[in-house]
Amino acid sequence: MAGRRAVKKQSLPEMIASDLRQRILSGELAEGEAIRQELLAKEYDVSRMPVREALKRLSAEGLVQWENNRGGTVIKHSLREIGEIFDLRILIEVDLFRRAIPNMTQADFDACDKLLSEMEGSYEADDVSQWGQSNHEYHMALYAAADRRMSKEFLERISLHSDRYVRIHLSVMKQRQPAKEDHRKLLELAAKGDVEGGAVLLQKHIERTKTELLEMIAKQRRLAGE
Repeated sequence: MAGRRAVKKQSLPEMIASDLRQRILSGELAEGEAIRQELLAKEYDVSRMPVREALKRLSAEGLVQWENNRGGTVIKHSLREIGEIFDLRILIEVDLFRRAIPNMTQADFDACDKLLSEMEGSYEADDVSQWGQSNHEYHMALYAAADRRMSKEFLERISLHSDRYVRIHLSVMKQRQPAKEDHRKLLELAAKGDVEGGAVLLQKHIERTKTELLEMIAKQRRLAGE
């Protein structure tokens, strides 16, 4: 008879934090938007305590600016900070990809290929939320063989900030084909063991996203008079 299996259960603050995190990443809660404890407590039909704990967690992640235990606002990054987020992605991701390629196995290639198929399906369905999630998972799968735990932990934190901007970019981006081609080519180069080719393409891929995104957000903020 099999022994007992431990099942991780989310606490109420964890569940609220998870939902709020997705609402921020999806853009449902916009940058700079006020978040009030009392309103969230009514919305989730809970007391203020789990909401307070959830907001503290999001504050620690850098997604919410905490304000005197009353609530807060969704973090709004300056254009310079957004650029820095993507610069950090380049530094960490290119290094991880360089280290991963020589160690990748067929299982790694298969996992990446599966995620690519999911991404391409979400392209066709115009499902930005799913594309954003699959995009993150695909990039992390490309680097898994690097076996660099601390680098990947830093990247996960940075990705929390970049993902919401990537999703905004995707929602208005007209030409998605170059991104699709880059993702497929990155896997092809990894399968060939082409470390330098993979590193160069990955850097160009992230830099193009950064450039297009900064131009788009700068234009949006100018039109809004910010």
